[in-house]
Amino acid sequence: MGEMVTYRSNGGTSQGYLALPAVDSGAGSPAVIVIQEWWGLVPHITAVADRFAAEGFVALAPDLYRGARTGEPDDARRLLMGLAMDQAARDIAGAADYLVQRPEVSGNVGAVGFCAGGSLALWSATLSDRIVATVGFYPALPWERMRPEWSDYAGKAALIHCSEEDGTSAAEGIRTAKECIEKAGGECTLYDYPGTRHAFFNDDRPEVYDRSASSSAWARTLELLRTRLG
Repeated sequence: MGEMVTYRSNGGTSQGYLALPAVDSGAGSPAVIVIQEWWGLVPHITAVADRFAAEGFVALAPDLYRGARTGEPDDARRLLMGLAMDQAARDIAGAADYLVQRPEVSGNVGAVGFCAGGSLALWSATLSDRIVATVGFYPALPWERMRPEWSDYAGKAALIHCSEEDGTSAAEGIRTAKECIEKAGGECTLYDYPGTRHAFFNDDRPEVYDRSASSSAWARTLELLRTRLG
């Protein structure tokens, strides 16, 4: 189990859920930022952070909604539309700075996000030099709200897990991200999961959860982060 922590964010402070590996390797651990879906910092997201910790990562899930969370789609939509993207950017970049200062962390940082958080995770590599590997699960936000400087992806890597319901890897937003990342000198790998619905990784939503696709996506995510972060 992790705990809520406070960290600096561009002159202010933010909070997030921090999960640490149970075993200290002695050589330091890689770090990952876990970015919420539109529901907020709900138990599914803290559970994902705990899963990363069990795999040997130091994981931090920023609370982008400042304590607000919901299980109702209409409320979630309002929360997401009210999210100030510049503040979210500061929270994520601040999370990266916080992680590299932790004594348990060695090396650089990765970011993994889901739905709206998937887009934020992909964006995060353009916000911080410390974030060198990103994973977006079924990213869902238009890039116009973020205005990413894709050139900052040089030498970095991205992985995008695409659901069939969202249009697979052929979806326009996915193609835009891949083309811009590769043009900048980064790597971008796409995986399609046939027959899946949006949010197929969320095991708190049995109506969309897909065990087989989730298992494959998790293994691929760990492989990228371990390869890139050490």
